[in-house]
Parts: sequence; structure tokens; C-alpha cells
Amino acid sequence: MDPLIAALQETQVIVLAGVLILLFLWESVHPFYAHFTGSFKNRGKHALRNLTIGALNGLLVSVVFVGLWLAASVWADELRFGIMHWLQDATGLPVWAHAVGAILLLDLWTYSWHRINHEVPFFWRFHSVHHSDNKMDVTTANRFHLGEIFFSSVFRIPLIALFGVYLWELVLYEMIMFAVVQFHHANVGLSEKYDRWLRILIVTPNMHRVHHSRWQPETDSNYSSLFSFWDRIAKTFRLNPEPETIRLGLEEFDSDEDQTIKGMMKTPIKDPKANS
Repeated sequence: MDPLIAALQETQVIVLAGVLILLFLWESVHPFYAHFTGSFKNRGKHALRNLTIGALNGLLVSVVFVGLWLAASVWADELRFGIMHWLQDATGLPVWAHAVGAILLLDLWTYSWHRINHEVPFFWRFHSVHHSDNKMDVTTANRFHLGEIFFSSVFRIPLIALFGVYLWELVLYEMIMFAVVQFHHANVGLSEKYDRWLRILIVTPNMHRVHHSRWQPETDSNYSSLFSFWDRIAKTFRLNPEPETIRLGLEEFDSDEDQTIKGMMKTPIKDPKANS
């Protein structure tokens, strides 16, 4: 594998593990919601379940899809196919501008894919695993059904070619994006003043808490993952002036069984309403 890609992947692991640990500690010192007050055992069980699912997803991606993404990227580069390659060849874009364009295109797709997961009942069955966490914290950023990761990874193959994205740009995007995703899922007490300034550019905890509300008009808003401006452009941006009152999770998946790894994996076939 290209040395640049290998170096970025190693950096990605270190950065994301560091962000996870720092946010976990921040939650311990200054939590926003009192999910686990006085019960480190329950918090540890919750974290272990979410991180286990995240590890399984990471294994699926690394074994099955990274090679396919690389092949799509190499094919597009060799044929100079795809939006960013066309722009580069037509205008002489420098490497950094190519990377910025790739990151914007990838994040626009992430917004679109997230919205599809809410609006198409079949995909909601898988995505509801993520929303069923009624004690959202930094580890919830890892809680996605294997089926959702499979479909999103498959769709990425042609999109990498269509966008004209290098694999190193995808790795860089994922490192930045997932660091922000961990941040906005974290159960941290961030003042509204700082949250307001940060959400001019990126998705913040108060913005994403609205998205994890069990009240559907709030659930079906704030689909952005990295840059917050996609929601403003698409008019799906929404805030709750009292985020501490938001009830997290999904009514139909509140049982202890539904919160186990086995229960989460069975969620897509248990949801009778598909998109409630």
C-alpha cells in the first residue's frame, strides 16, 4: 500500500483513539446528561457494547472494502475520470485544492446518505440501531448496524470513482469527520456560547442532540456529520433552546434486551413500523 495511505491510517487510529479517550474523560468530569451517575459498571457495559460493534464494523471495512475503494480510486486516477480529476485537469488545481474539493464532496454524500437512512424505510431499519441508544455518549459514534456499514461501503465504491477521490483523501476525510462525530455524540457539558460559535462550521453536541431526540420532527433534522452548513442549505437545520429536556432514543427499543449486542443486531427485523 502507498506509504502516504499507510501513514494516514496509522495517524487516524492514534487521533481517533486519543479523541475517544479525551471525550470519555470529559464526560466523566462534566457530563451534560446524568446517564450513569454513580454507576461506572453500567457505563462500562454500555461503552463495551458500542465499541464492540464499532470494532466489528471496522473489521468488515478493512477486510472487504478498503481494497475495493483503492481499486476504484486507482481506476479513476488512471483514466482521469471523476469530478475532481476533471477539475484538476481543466484548471490545474493544486493538490491541496483537490483534497478540499474531495472532502466537501464526500461530506455532501455523507449528509445525503444519512438523510436517505431516515427517509427510506428499508435503510431506517438498520439506522435505527444508532438512534436506539437512549444514553448517548462518545461511544455512540461507533454504534451502527453491520448492515448499514455494508450498504454505505458498497455505495462508496462507484462514488469514489465519480468524485475522482484518492484513497488518501478518503482516509483524511474519515479521520477529520469521525473526530467531529465523536465530539458531537459526546455527553459533554459545553456552554451554549462555544457551541454556537463552533456550529457555524461543524456539527456540535447541542445540534446533534436534537437529531437524537425521540420526537420525530427533531429526529428528522440535522443530518450533517462534519460541516453543519449542509443542513442550512437544505433547510433541515433545527435547534432546541432547552437541549437538556430532549429525550434520547426510540420508544420501541428501550428494553434491556434491545440494548444488548444481540438485540441491536436483531433490530432491523424487529421494527414493525420501519420508520416511526
